[in-house]
Amino acid sequence: MTQRFTASCGGISPIIPSRQWEDFSGEIPMTAMEMLRPTEAAVVSGVGLREVHHAIDRGVLPHELVRLGEERRVSAIGCPLIAFYYGSAKRLTAEERLSAIRVVGRRIRAESAAPDFARPAQGWVVRDGFLQIDFEPFITGAAERWERYRRALALVSSSPSVLSGTPVIAGTRIPVHDVAASVATGQPSERIHAAYPGLDDERIALAALYAAANPRQGRPRANPILDGARLVSEERVTRRKAG
Repeated sequence: MTQRFTASCGGISPIIPSRQWEDFSGEIPMTAMEMLRPTEAAVVSGVGLREVHHAIDRGVLPHELVRLGEERRVSAIGCPLIAFYYGSAKRLTAEERLSAIRVVGRRIRAESAAPDFARPAQGWVVRDGFLQIDFEPFITGAAERWERYRRALALVSSSPSVLSGTPVIAGTRIPVHDVAASVATGQPSERIHAAYPGLDDERIALAALYAAANPRQGRPRANPILDGARLVSEERVTRRKAG
């Protein structure tokens, strides 16, 4: 029996360390060897933060794609490998998954210096006897999440002159983490739109994505929905006396 995963790679070339991922937005170019924080790697990989740290601790990724120390980093091109390791867990043993990643890791080192290696995602199939694994769907998924994260990065700005450098929605004074907190606490979309009338569904979703990849340090604010909100109605209620 042959196990095969198939998908279109969409022109992404994340396997080549020396080349740039395809520029989707034209605003935030970033090379494939850009080192991401674990929280960012979790978003691009499509897994939890715990899984990213587990992958680092267990040595799932080739060593050149990981930076250890107090501030851990994971290469952007390591994200499809993390996605594969956890996404194929129900079909492949840990040994099979690690073996496949080692093969791909050797190809990364071998092909990165080849000037004519233009579309590495095509044909990235690992074969071992009857077992055949196509990495393209994992590359595709990571590339799509990477594109969306780049859009989230483009949405946010930070300046010492605006709220003392607090990350805000570009062109506004709306703290991005406040918007994300409203989403995370399950606030109805109608209430979020009423509080932030200048934001559409897409910008609200990207704000939540940015916050997931860049969590706010310290204790969260108690009532994020109130920051930047505008009063749309007022009702006075008379309190009843006890007894």
